[in-house]
Amino acid sequence: MCSAGRRWGRRQRALLWAVLLAAWEAAWGQLRYSVPEEMPKGSFVGDVAKDLGLQLPEMSDRGVRVVTEGRAQYFSLHGKTGHLVIAERIDREQLCESVQQCVLRCELIVEGEMKFYEIEVEIVDINDNPPIFQEAETELRMSEMTALGARFPLPDAHDPDSGRNSLQSYELSGDEHFSLAVQAGPGGDQRPELVLAKALDREEAAFHELVLRASDGGDPARTGTVRIRVTVLDANDNAPVFSQAEYTVRVPEDVPVGSVLVTVTATDSDEGLNGLVKYSFKKKKTSSQIFHLESETGTITLGRSLDFEQGDVYQLDLQAYDGGALYDTAKVVITVTDINDNAPEISVRSALSEISEDAPSGTVVALLYVQDRDSGANGEVRCSLDKNVPFRLQSSQGNYYSVVTARELDREQVSEYNVTVRAADGGSPALQSSAVLALRVLDVNDNAPVFLEERYSARVAENNAAGALVLTVRATDADWGQNARVRYRLAEGRVRGAPLSSYVSVQAETGALYALRSLDYEQLRELQLWVRAEDGGAPALSSNVSVRLQIVDENDNAPQVLYPPPASAAAGSGSGSVAAWSCVELAPRRSEAGALVAKVVAVDADAGQNAWLSYELAKATEPGLFRVGLHSGEVRTARSPLARDAARHSLVVLVRDHGRPALSATATLSVVLAESVAELLAELGSAADEAALPAEPAAGLTRWLVLAVAAVSCLFVAFLLLLLALRLRRWQRRQLLPPESGALRGVPVSHFVGIDGVRAFLQSYSHDVSLTADSRKSQLRFSAGSSCDTLPARPLPDEPAPLLGDEVPASGPPVDPAALPQAQPNTDWRFSQTQRPGTSGSQNGEEAGAWPNNQFDTEMLQAMILASANEAADGNSTLGGGNGTMGLSARYGPQFTLQHVPDYRQNVYIPGSNATLTNAAGKRDAKNAAPAGGNKKKSGKKEKK
Repeated sequence: MCSAGRRWGRRQRALLWAVLLAAWEAAWGQLRYSVPEEMPKGSFVGDVAKDLGLQLPEMSDRGVRVVTEGRAQYFSLHGKTGHLVIAERIDREQLCESVQQCVLRCELIVEGEMKFYEIEVEIVDINDNPPIFQEAETELRMSEMTALGARFPLPDAHDPDSGRNSLQSYELSGDEHFSLAVQAGPGGDQRPELVLAKALDREEAAFHELVLRASDGGDPARTGTVRIRVTVLDANDNAPVFSQAEYTVRVPEDVPVGSVLVTVTATDSDEGLNGLVKYSFKKKKTSSQIFHLESETGTITLGRSLDFEQGDVYQLDLQAYDGGALYDTAKVVITVTDINDNAPEISVRSALSEISEDAPSGTVVALLYVQDRDSGANGEVRCSLDKNVPFRLQSSQGNYYSVVTARELDREQVSEYNVTVRAADGGSPALQSSAVLALRVLDVNDNAPVFLEERYSARVAENNAAGALVLTVRATDADWGQNARVRYRLAEGRVRGAPLSSYVSVQAETGALYALRSLDYEQLRELQLWVRAEDGGAPALSSNVSVRLQIVDENDNAPQVLYPPPASAAAGSGSGSVAAWSCVELAPRRSEAGALVAKVVAVDADAGQNAWLSYELAKATEPGLFRVGLHSGEVRTARSPLARDAARHSLVVLVRDHGRPALSATATLSVVLAESVAELLAELGSAADEAALPAEPAAGLTRWLVLAVAAVSCLFVAFLLLLLALRLRRWQRRQLLPPESGALRGVPVSHFVGIDGVRAFLQSYSHDVSLTADSRKSQLRFSAGSSCDTLPARPLPDEPAPLLGDEVPASGPPVDPAALPQAQPNTDWRFSQTQRPGTSGSQNGEEAGAWPNNQFDTEMLQAMILASANEAADGNSTLGGGNGTMGLSARYGPQFTLQHVPDYRQNVYIPGSNATLTNAAGKRDAKNAAPAGGNKKKSGKKEKK
């Protein structure tokens, strides 16, 4: 019971050690198997997939393979089963001749994971080799005088098997004179010796035949034999004797071939042939092919190069024999020392050829195996990488190294790497080797397109052809391939209520921007849009750029005459040639040179130089009588009218812009020279008669003319009475004002420029008389030869007050007009330079005025008309004509709409005089008093008449 318990305890301990060993091997990623030698190809070694926990689909996808360093590939991995199988016949005696335990090592490389596992396979010996003697027969020479018990070494057998399959015993048979003795050598080997058991007698037997048998411990056992022939010689008293029983020599592995390594010596005391000593190898081994022994001298020389890595210790068995067949044995041990003659070897077990630029730091790109066949310091290897590369070496188990990324990669900076791995040993001098890893960086869409310019702008001439190229935007992407393919498109937007895509389009591949329609500067001055560049990555990256298209004006609009209205508009209410006289300007015959007669107002829808207008007199009935301001369009008298000048004049004014080529328009003015209403009516009547003579009989023309003149006269008288009543009513109201009104006493409210500024503005451009004589269904307008100033002075007491002029004081002595204070214009009348509208008028004179622009302030004109209409509704003002009104009944008739109303805020002129009121304060203050007084005086005299 006690012995059984002790045996069970031993088994438990053995099992525990086995479990611990398996756990240690698994922890270090090692597998260990054993397999007998001489197994056929495809024999099962071990289930690698199961032991490592690898799935069969993963093994095929990750590229699992078995690598054996420096030897034939004895093992392979079965892809379908994951088993480790034998790939080549394994002969343990060939692989591990002098090693007791034969172990083959290999590595399992998992390329997909950049991992490796070490596998050890122990080759188990089988009894496939019998003990073998080097020679089948050997001969011994013995003197008949040899003493009993003398020992003679016999050739030993060699069995390459191991363990019990190796040599176990010797047996001798054949003769009673000899016996066998087996001695144990220093290494535990068995050395057979022949022992003389019975005295020899050459005369009885000159030869003895013996058989030496060697047996191993296999089952069944294998044996080997050698025949021994013993020759009995006459007496030879002394055998040779070596000076040393064992010679030890240390030589470097790079010793030259033919060098003397050692010389052995043996002496024999006999003389003659029995004292002549010769040397030979006792056993013919592999070492005897490397070294050469001189039989006469005992010198051992090197027969071929030594290699420490193939063998570091050699043992030679020598014997010295004399002529009498007596001999002695000795051993020579040659130790080879290592030198640094092997450079480190770098083997790339697994490596990536491509890596994504967004791979995280620490990604394994290569698995290297580094070794040096030298020993000691000569075999110590240090590995390194080139500097300035985003990789580093990481030591793994054993001689394995991993090349991993040290930081994130950027393909846009470096797209390919040739990483050089260098290995140097610790010898002196050190030997080096290198290996190059080629690695291509795959692109990731991490760069958005970048436009070549921060913003784009282009100038496009209006009236362009549809589909015209405007400009080309271009963006570049630092990525590669599809990620760098840039496409362009317009950002969504609307222009004047229409989609932006109806105006322009962008070519997706080239970035060319095209205009889809003809652009008009007068409708659209500039176009702001955004162009987006988008690459082909997933997800796509994009960037925007601002594009500004400026429409350049072209001279495609001719000047448009606002006043006088075109002949077609004037003739809308009449027929025949009388329409040509529908808009008549009155010029007094007593006008001085430079007196303002009329003003041609024109605008141009273009801009810049294309809208700069100039005026010239193209045709006139009397060429030297009138002239036109080049920039103002004001028609003035060039000289005083003479008695011989005709009463009716037709003027054709040419309005031309400054475009290239220039465009023009014409305006026709009818001017009548008259001093009184009767003269004007007579002149107009004669014109009507002349126009009607070809169409009607004389009696009908006279009848209608008389009726027309009578009707006009009645209307005119009634209107004058109405105006006189209104003025008397207003004068009575003003009498209620306190007399201490200062400098404003006696000045009517209608002449102030301020809250009632529009009324004063209208009064500043008015005719004394505005009548309508409808003899032939035509609108006729004429004016007196003078008008009131914007702020007229009080008239003289002896002069009658005009119908719509300043009121005369009720009582008081006559006052000199020069002594009365001149009322200052209200500052609200002044306009800044930026507020001046851009009609065709001069600012500071006829020739030196600034060029106009094409803006037309319709809102101010509408306010003027509304203000005048309010006055008429309240009864505080008149619209029928008279001194101080604008004559809206005739000049702004029903056919004269707002778009025909000229802007007179720049030039307020007085017909019949050479004075022009402007918005320049300095000019107004300097020139306002004298002309106004003169004009007022003339007006008074005319009304007295």
